[in-house]
Amino acid sequence: MPEDLLRCAREARGFMPEDEGDLLFAEAVRRAPHGPLLEVGTWCGKSAVYLGAAVRVAREVGNADAVAFTVDHHRGSEENQPGWEYHDPTLVDAHDGRIDTLPFFRRTITEAGLEDEVVAVVGRAPLVARHWRTPLAMLFIDGGHTDEHVTNDYLGFGRWVMPGGTLVFHDVFEHPEDGGQAPWRCYRRALTSGSWEEIEALGSMRILRRVQGEPGDPT
Repeated sequence: MPEDLLRCAREARGFMPEDEGDLLFAEAVRRAPHGPLLEVGTWCGKSAVYLGAAVRVAREVGNADAVAFTVDHHRGSEENQPGWEYHDPTLVDAHDGRIDTLPFFRRTITEAGLEDEVVAVVGRAPLVARHWRTPLAMLFIDGGHTDEHVTNDYLGFGRWVMPGGTLVFHDVFEHPEDGGQAPWRCYRRALTSGSWEEIEALGSMRILRRVQGEPGDPT
């Protein structure tokens, strides 16, 4: 990963361990030449820098159409709200008292010089998913961590991953004492569906390859 972008990724606000970020970048480099990358849940843009860096690498070797999309409403997940463990009061908009990570995301992407590589879609994932029709080379799910949100992201966008494309789950914890269980349950659901096979695991990150179905088919 280019040193300037690696530095931006490391310094950006977020919750991505460095080794998992490196793995995300490596998988995105493999997939970016084959079609769009999409992440659900970007927070302040830390993971988007890893994806945008992969897009830049792909473009430098002739894949001019490589691109990464991010989908986020930028109001924070449940655990980011006041009174919860991951609340950060510096991200609250003084005007309306709500979390607003969009300015911080924009600053991260601007400082990284990735405004042409990363396209922000601002909105709630289920609504965006209802209108999404573009086959994906890679899907990264790292949005809300309730069963409802993770499952909606998987069902709404996972169906658009192309054959041979990959589905990346973050914050997958087998044991409750290590973290929330919703991503684990959704990851297991994908594995048992017959549509996916696991190809790599590191920390809380799991990478699955689509082995059955065409874009648009239910997963």
